[in-house]
Amino acid sequence: MTLVESHSERYVTREPSRRLRNTRSEVRVARTMDDLLMVYSIRSAVYIAEQDCPFAEEFDGNDHCATHFLAFTDDEPAGCLRARFFADFVKLERLAVRKPFRRSTIAFDLVRCGINHARRKGFRRIYGHARQGVEAFWARFGAKPMPGRDEFLFSDHYYTEMTIDLEPMDDEITLAEPAMRILRPEGDWDREGVLEFSRKRPPRSVSSNCVRATTKPTNAA
Repeated sequence: MTLVESHSERYVTREPSRRLRNTRSEVRVARTMDDLLMVYSIRSAVYIAEQDCPFAEEFDGNDHCATHFLAFTDDEPAGCLRARFFADFVKLERLAVRKPFRRSTIAFDLVRCGINHARRKGFRRIYGHARQGVEAFWARFGAKPMPGRDEFLFSDHYYTEMTIDLEPMDDEITLAEPAMRILRPEGDWDREGVLEFSRKRPPRSVSSNCVRATTKPTNAA
């Protein structure tokens, strides 16, 4: 079962029977530049170095409009996953696990966390492109091929469009939430954020928030 550990800002999957012995794994939302550098490093190692994917195809311009999940094993970055949000579905993509960690449950942990993150945000459907030969992996999470859609080709591989229908969560984030909760960092909605701490300061006067017109100084004759 995948849980959200809000006090550590990390999603933790508690399935000790399926883990490699003496390892500790966790997944968190990538928040900092260091986190993103780790994401890019993992994908470069997997897709560019191993699969010979062209740089421009791997880093396709969507990384700065997405949420990234970053997996660690014993504090070493081991895998990543990207999520992009549309009107009524979430696309999970760019799942990558470094070679030394592929006998672990990292790939499963990342996908479960991505799915639960989408459910918490109130989405009811996951959409993805399963590369030919790995459809069974996504089927483990309930993914089914979209009816009436043929395989399609890009980046040297055939892909199948698949979707997962999601059950609602009791604690999904809605407009019924207090305003400050919606301001909290992505995925860390159960813990007070920095903007809530800012309320300890007294409010500024209305005039201090106005933009003042400035005049250029005139040169003395």
